Amino acid sequence: MKKAVGRLVPGGVLLLAATVVLHTAALQESLAAILPVYPYALFGGGILLAWRFARSRLVLALLVLALADRALLHFSAGDARTAGVGRIVFNTVALLLPVDLAALSWLPERGLLTPRGRGMLGVLLTQVLGAALIARPELAPIAARLDYAVVEPAFLPPLDLPQPALLAFALALLLAAFRFLRQANALESGSLWALIAAFLALRAGPVGAGFTIYLTTAGLILAVSLVETSHGMAYDDELTGLPGRRALNEALVKLGERYTIAMVDLDHFKRFNDEHGHAVGDQLLRMLGSKLAKVGGGGRAFRYGGEEFAVIFPGNSVEEALPHLEALRAAIEASPFTVRGRRRPRKRPQKPRASAGIGKASVTVSIGTADADRRGAAPDGVIRKADAALYRAKRAGRNRVAT
Repeated sequence: MKKAVGRLVPGGVLLLAATVVLHTAALQESLAAILPVYPYALFGGGILLAWRFARSRLVLALLVLALADRALLHFSAGDARTAGVGRIVFNTVALLLPVDLAALSWLPERGLLTPRGRGMLGVLLTQVLGAALIARPELAPIAARLDYAVVEPAFLPPLDLPQPALLAFALALLLAAFRFLRQANALESGSLWALIAAFLALRAGPVGAGFTIYLTTAGLILAVSLVETSHGMAYDDELTGLPGRRALNEALVKLGERYTIAMVDLDHFKRFNDEHGHAVGDQLLRMLGSKLAKVGGGGRAFRYGGEEFAVIFPGNSVEEALPHLEALRAAIEASPFTVRGRRRPRKRPQKPRASAGIGKASVTVSIGTADADRRGAAPDGVIRKADAALYRAKRAGRNRVAT
């Protein structure tokens, strides 16, 4: 839960900042100066960034936001004779925008030059043509449906949006929230906040700075989510969820003069893999990662490689870190790992079968630890000493902490 809440923070901060800018008189002059070029710079840069990282869904989502912004500003700039056309285009965009953003967040990632990618781009261009055609007089009955009132307006707060668009936004936000709860990552958080920003933009209307600022903020949120995702791929271990080797190397550079490093290794992991298979071995590593993430004493766990992990205790001596490492070792020993049979069905049956092959496996770890016993001691040297202590723990019978 804590990690999921953390994923929501960047998008929420960006949207709050946009709202503050729009409601601060002192910033209005600066806003007017950059507003003509800001959307082009933001959407252009975001599309190039998404293209560089081969994120076709983000390219299309940013393109959808950019087209919506430019189309509504163009039609809202007309005179009284074109006011009706502007309203029809507004209703069309208000309906299609949440549908497109929600659909793109659920579609699998494909390159733009693949058949599916070209198909999605074709659908988007067809929508642009449709939005232009629906304002023609002969299609007036269809245009009227875009403003159709499903319920009496008195039962709804004054949201300044047609009811079909409100329904589309409600469904899109529910789907985006559901997807985020299933996969609490930066991209899903960005999709959720981008939908909220798009809703606020349409509520503000195409006349004034609010519309463009909120839509460009939606694009900025998506671009930031891409940067967060790329950072996570570089620094986090995908299997265990712990920071990886690169993050460890950077953390070691930032350590002060006093610290302790512990090396943690799963006992008999190769034999476990040979007996139960690599897929079950991966499940065991995930379980161990969740235990290591809860280590006390200010310790921070990293995946070092394979079945080996590192825990650093900034500002602590070995004596101060030992109780927390012993508590970690005992907690892992007291948590037997459930090994599920290979013939286990994908869905849980109403009556479990005795032949499903479910068993318990005892899991233990060996831990070696060392501290910086002199001023200016290199972290690499401390790691080597901790590794030597780890091997002593292995030779002494495993499932113990050695210093």
